[in-house]
Amino acid sequence: MSAIEMRTRGAQAQVRSEAAPTAISAWIAMFGRDIKGVIRSRSQLYSSIFTPLLILVFLGNGVSQGLSPAKLSAGNFTAYLVAGTVVMTSVFSSTFSSASYYRDRDTGVLRMFLSSPHSPRVILLGKSLAGVVIGVIQALVVLVVASPFVEFQWQYGIVQGILVALAAVLLLNIMLSGIAQVFASRIKTMQGFHLVMNLALFPLLFFSGAFFPVDNLPTWLEVLARINPLSYGVDALEMAAYAKSSDGFFGLPIDFAVMAGIAIVVYGLGMMKVPRLTWSGD
Repeated sequence: MSAIEMRTRGAQAQVRSEAAPTAISAWIAMFGRDIKGVIRSRSQLYSSIFTPLLILVFLGNGVSQGLSPAKLSAGNFTAYLVAGTVVMTSVFSSTFSSASYYRDRDTGVLRMFLSSPHSPRVILLGKSLAGVVIGVIQALVVLVVASPFVEFQWQYGIVQGILVALAAVLLLNIMLSGIAQVFASRIKTMQGFHLVMNLALFPLLFFSGAFFPVDNLPTWLEVLARINPLSYGVDALEMAAYAKSSDGFFGLPIDFAVMAGIAIVVYGLGMMKVPRLTWSGD
């Protein structure tokens, strides 16, 4: 091997060794920027938390008076709604966080990011991780605020139950952030993005067991519930918080396996189509 080849390979090895820390610093920078953006946008922050809580308070207390507690695993409808409102908070958060992609594109910020030496996938991953953390925190706030007003069973114990709920919320938000990334990378306008997200996610939310049990519904609706990815997030949270046993549930291994599998697939699809450096920033 010649001296020139040795120097060339040495330089390449040095570049590779420096690339990982540089990518991590870029992820951290993108992550911090999106976190600060959500904190500054108080209307987005408040609406993502207060809307599910209002539904929990008013709808839960209203329906509890006329709904037979024996039909619900939680014992009353307010407690039953907790898992659904946590999932709904995650849906709202993933939608709002992914909309920052369009703001950055339309203001030219995305073009500036793409002009950096970092891969577009590094930029997208940093923004996506910020969305995941925001969604997890908001969902946990809803869970913590609701806890004093309902009687959780914690069939696995309080500590283990909280850890299961945390893992379920984390996986759920990773999955939803990946789904939002798939849509954002393929839809040209923010209006179109919100329309598709509403058409895709909100029907899934209502037929996930979040607001009413799905086991007594017509067969075709039960089938939809079983192929609905949000059903598994609701199921995991119900099992962690107030289910007395695993009877009538999918089970935690299935819940986590489905959410993790879908998260891997949607993140792969989202990262396959990355933004290109053009004059429009698209």
